[in-house]
Parts: sequence; structure tokens; C-alpha cells
Amino acid sequence: MPHHTKEVFRVSLTNAMCSSSSKNQVGFDTTDVGKGGVKMQYAVELYYDKETESRLFELAKMVADRKISTKFMEWKTRPHLTLACFNDVDETLCVERLESFAQNHKTMPAYIGSVGMFNDTKTIFVSPVMNSRMYQFHKDLHEHLKDFDANGWEWYCPDRWVPHCTIALTREDEKEAFFQASDVILRAFEKVRGQFTSVGLVKIVFPVKEIYSVELCN
Repeated sequence: MPHHTKEVFRVSLTNAMCSSSSKNQVGFDTTDVGKGGVKMQYAVELYYDKETESRLFELAKMVADRKISTKFMEWKTRPHLTLACFNDVDETLCVERLESFAQNHKTMPAYIGSVGMFNDTKTIFVSPVMNSRMYQFHKDLHEHLKDFDANGWEWYCPDRWVPHCTIALTREDEKEAFFQASDVILRAFEKVRGQFTSVGLVKIVFPVKEIYSVELCN
């Protein structure tokens, strides 16, 4: 079992100036495409316990309630970390693989300690404090799902993954929305101690369609 790194909480603003190979790490948007213009069809997500999910949802709702940006809420997706993206999957087989994966992987602490942004896509997110166990979890998942087509989505693969939980998508809003939403989230954000409790498969349509989710072992 990998050793846990020491969890240290720091609230920080990360202004991530993304390269073209990472510009789509923003949550879901029908305009997002992979290399060669291939649209993302499916994603595998890591979900929080209900209390943590509710707290993160409230951050997103604050931005929408102030009429700064509603795009994230319109997607009707749960707060999550995207673990993998695929151009296409056999849904039945993927569900079977996720069931097998969940039977052999336990819930994990979710320590959310920072706020960040992808500046070029005007996305605001919160990030977990990472450790070796979480990176191994991510690597194991990709091994389980290696038969599916992830071409063009390599930045969700091991060694290139930037784990983040999207809170606001402001690319389609007025220019000032990005800064206004950032201000709201930074002022309201408090570090969170929760759990990662389940994984799920979603189809990228508008709004997002959750196909299946399964609880991790306790």
C-alpha cells in the first residue's frame, strides 16, 4: 500500500497558464475537443461524500445566484474530479470494469485546500491535496480501462493529470465574470475535509447524463 504524504492545507490562488495540450481541463463544454478535433463522448468521474458535494455545490450556486455565470449549473453535473475521458466506450463493458475496480479500491480522504484557475479558458476550480495513494488510484483506473479510446485526452492520463473540481465556467460570459466569480469563490472558500466515495460513468451531452455510479469499498 502506498504511503500517504503529509496533508498540508493551504488556501492559494493558482493562475494556471495552460498550454494548448491542457486547455480543455475545465469540466464539460460541448465546444471542447481533443487533438484532431475529436469530441469527448464519455468521462469517468470521482465523487465526494454527500456533505462535501453539497458544500462545493453551494460555491457554484453562489456564482449563479449573483447572476455572474450560470454555465456550470446548466450542465447539471455533480462536483467531481474527472479521472479519464474517452472518445467512445462500450457502456456495458465499462460498467463491468468500474464494478470490478470499485470492489478492489477503498474510499479515500478528500482534503480540499486550494482555489485555482485555468486562465485561458476562464475556469475556476478547487483542488484536492494529492498524495501517492490518489495517484496510484488514478493509475489503476486507467489500467482497468485501457481498452477504451482516450486518444486526444492524454492530459487526463497518469503523469499528465491535473486533478481539479470545476466550480465556475465563465468563458462564454462577459469578460468581467471571470474576475467577479473568482472573487466570490475566494471570499467564500473554506478548506474541506471529506471523502471520495464513488466513481461514475457519464456521457457528455448537455446536460450531462450520468449512466452509472458505484460506491468504493469502505
